[in-house]
Amino acid sequence: MSIKGLAHVAIQAKDYQATLAFYTEVLEFKVAHHWSLPAFKINEACMLLSPDQRTCIELFDDEAVIAAQGKKAKREEDVAHGALLHLAFYVDNARETYQKALAHGAKACIEPDQLSLGEPPLIVRNALVHSPNGEIIEFIEEVDWTRSAEG
Repeated sequence: MSIKGLAHVAIQAKDYQATLAFYTEVLEFKVAHHWSLPAFKINEACMLLSPDQRTCIELFDDEAVIAAQGKKAKREEDVAHGALLHLAFYVDNARETYQKALAHGAKACIEPDQLSLGEPPLIVRNALVHSPNGEIIEFIEEVDWTRSAEG
């Protein structure tokens, strides 16, 4: 048995419709499947599929009773820092996607920039936002991570 890849990341939305709109309108994910499961107090849930059909995000409404990394915060300032640091999505243009995200209710985290990582230098172009739901999302232009490993 071997791991074939990451199946999906699950997010519980403070505002389901606004979060759904952010992922579909800004990041161009499509709703692949939608369901409810009253036994678990799940009124709305869906699986979102990325434009390249390789990445999925499972989205749950705020009242859903689901297994979680930490306990639900009552206030935004009570959000705990846990194992999940951020979600990163490859984009064609980090600056344009950053601006589009801000126009759709995201808050600035790290403005678009270019980073030089390690030796030999690997150039990374990225930007980070706080989504309207609170996730930290990185927009990163394609990087050949194997380039420095081949050395």
